[in-house]
Amino acid sequence: MKVAVYYANNDIKIEDIPVPRIQDGEILVKVMASGICGTDVMEWYRIKKAPRILGHEIAGEIVESRSPRYRTGQRVFVSHHVPCNTCKYCLTDNHTACSALHQGNYDPGGYSEFVRVPKENVEHGTYLLPETVSYEEGTMIEPLACAVRAQRLIGITEGQTVLVLGSGVSGLTNIALAKLKGARVVATDIDEYRLGKAREWGADEVINASQQIDIKADRIIICTGAQAAVRQAFQSIDRKGIILLFAVGPETIQLPTQEFWRNELRIESSYGAAPRDLEEALDLITKKQVAVADLITHTLPLTEIQKAFQIVASAKESLKVVLLPFPSE
Repeated sequence: MKVAVYYANNDIKIEDIPVPRIQDGEILVKVMASGICGTDVMEWYRIKKAPRILGHEIAGEIVESRSPRYRTGQRVFVSHHVPCNTCKYCLTDNHTACSALHQGNYDPGGYSEFVRVPKENVEHGTYLLPETVSYEEGTMIEPLACAVRAQRLIGITEGQTVLVLGSGVSGLTNIALAKLKGARVVATDIDEYRLGKAREWGADEVINASQQIDIKADRIIICTGAQAAVRQAFQSIDRKGIILLFAVGPETIQLPTQEFWRNELRIESSYGAAPRDLEEALDLITKKQVAVADLITHTLPLTEIQKAFQIVASAKESLKVVLLPFPSE
């Protein structure tokens, strides 16, 4: 089978390896669509473990099953990270801190024609796709679930003012979810294309991040790794407010401790998604409450992954880029 092996952002090679063999309790999935995550093009982060086969946002069809729960022919979304559900973190609803969740994955990675899904992922991270949800939409379940969890952590409610810094895919999903909760949403970006998308996705106000931003927000969600966004968050947070680090930001942050103490401010971070978040995301997509199909601006065959990475990394007029290992089907 064909796989895309990552060596560096500008060095991704299509190679051939054997189709994985499954064991008892496992399934083999034919990857019909595989999304490119923004973290995959963060070279400083990914190159540490190169060469490797990346990809963790997949949807496909079961072509072999040794699990009593699933059969061949079923359409599925598969989560790459699953919790153990028995450790102290899982038992206190902190599944994304679970060691098993951080260590697990499917084999060999989503940028391939087939993946072997380990038993743990079959039992705790495999979800049937309704016929009304396309494979491409299925790749958006995990990204949307990350936003679902983030907003659950910081308690966004009706009437709050929410400032979303960065209007890429993660920013737009956070805008949509905050609007569903009845919040007033202000969105920023330095790119006019993405500011236009923020308007389309329901932002009540959009501001170019290069301009002066005069606002006090109850909740701020940082969806960009730019250092300037962190500084802007500190300037714009209202008393008793919460700043959420959603994107991977700068290595260090200078914290205005006196303001945080006097105004009782909080900083939260959010990594990944728990099973309940994935279930909620799938439900939102199934009910068309979040139009994730509109986020997919480019679909390319797996063999054109190098071009796809260039599109994502350039961050021009694009949002979600999805790879199709079997584009003719």
